[in-house]
Amino acid sequence: MQTAYVTDARFAQHTLAEHPEHAGRLTAIEDRLVVDGLRDRLLAVEPRPATDDDLLAVHDQQYLSRLDQIGGQDGLTMFGPDTYVLPASYSIARLAAGAVLQVVDMVVTGRAANGLAAVRPPGHHATRSMAMGFCLLNNVAIAARYAQREHRIGRVLIVDYDVHHGNGTQDIFYADSSVYYISTHQSPLYPGTGDVMEIGVGEGEGFTLNIPLAPGIGDNGYLQVFEELALPAAIRFSPDLILVSVGFDAHWADPLANMRLTLSGYDRLARLLCQLAEQVCGGRIIFVLEGGYNLQVLSHGWANVARALLGDSEIADPIGPTREIHRPLEGLIAHIKGLHGFS
Repeated sequence: MQTAYVTDARFAQHTLAEHPEHAGRLTAIEDRLVVDGLRDRLLAVEPRPATDDDLLAVHDQQYLSRLDQIGGQDGLTMFGPDTYVLPASYSIARLAAGAVLQVVDMVVTGRAANGLAAVRPPGHHATRSMAMGFCLLNNVAIAARYAQREHRIGRVLIVDYDVHHGNGTQDIFYADSSVYYISTHQSPLYPGTGDVMEIGVGEGEGFTLNIPLAPGIGDNGYLQVFEELALPAAIRFSPDLILVSVGFDAHWADPLANMRLTLSGYDRLARLLCQLAEQVCGGRIIFVLEGGYNLQVLSHGWANVARALLGDSEIADPIGPTREIHRPLEGLIAHIKGLHGFS
């Protein structure tokens, strides 16, 4: 069975010169997939815009109306100091969200084994009522709700290993026990959320797992917290579908953070999640693009995810390693295990 893949040239209509989140990110990915002979091996999926019902399952009407209003204006609007909105941006964001839903359809119905969504603008910082962190609509959150509403998926696991905490995704599902959110992220770093004590409220208490990490821990540190925390928690939850918010900004060469992952380390994380999906939900896993601002890292990293989903053993790491900073993680791991009640 094939790997579903969605992207679209129209995403380039949302771009701002000199901004780190620009159209060249997807161009670099597409070029790398072609050069590496991967593009033709993926099952191309035609995107469609997300509907009002799709968006309102996650976002407030007032916020969506504001985005729509900007679409009728000329020029640039900024949400805070870093998030730009152009006249075309809302329609492109709707297309990005809907593109992920098309992959959900393919994977959940068995027409594809797993999936990839190279979409932008990214989504995991977008809350119910606010754009921030380069994000307008929360693509993964919209996909989780769509899978539950349209395909009667019961439990959705979201794993987020972008270097920044996905505050928007956490916010949306914070009181929900049907969506388990797991995040590894550099701390301290934007947006300042994602403390270990943020574990959910009400019915959602215990269904948010934050793993804040000190700068520089690299491949070994990430592997340790995945094996000792993220994977056991995911197995205990036993999801019916896994959505992955993947950002390549934890790589040592990325300009916006300091975590010192390598492409080989990133590949190991993706393969662990693919193995997890085979174990708990029949292989149903979808990777959705979030951050990553070094184009060489981003393109090779995305190609490696494609290889993992296709079952290839090969990986590409032309950039190579860097020195990791050894920081003992045993105290953090023991604290999180105690909070969440697993050994």
